[in-house]
Amino acid sequence: MKFLLLAFLLISGPRFTVAQTKVFPENSRFTSDIICNIKENKIYKGNSSFSSDVVCNISNNKVYKGNSNFSSDVLFTVTKEKVYRGNSQFLSDVVFSLKDSTVYKENSNFTSDILLTLKDGRVYAGNSTFSNDVLFTIVGDYSWEEFVAIYYVYNLNE
Repeated sequence: MKFLLLAFLLISGPRFTVAQTKVFPENSRFTSDIICNIKENKIYKGNSSFSSDVVCNISNNKVYKGNSNFSSDVLFTVTKEKVYRGNSQFLSDVVFSLKDSTVYKENSNFTSDILLTLKDGRVYAGNSTFSNDVLFTIVGDYSWEEFVAIYYVYNLNE
């Protein structure tokens, strides 16, 4: 019986580890091309995991600049379907909205205002799902808050 328990733990063990989410430009999967990576609610430059390379972090539905958790360093406030500028939750401060894996400009839900389309870990420009329109690829799991932080870092690099 102990042997079976040990065998089960060895086989299932890697599933209990914390996976690192990585973001690549376009359709690339080369390690040298990594734009950023996410580990424990922190977004690091490239493939780094040094605290000096934290671009932003996530806490309580807010994306903060660097390692800060000060209210003056809030970049975005994230709710279920809206992303607000800074610490605000006013409709006039909506940066973009999410509905059905589609990111819309500000508070819109018109097809003419589609900024991004998310599908199978790929983020496409506009209303497209053509391979030529892939902006970046996310490998690993991510939350809506983490997506907002990834998009922020992606725009810093552009």
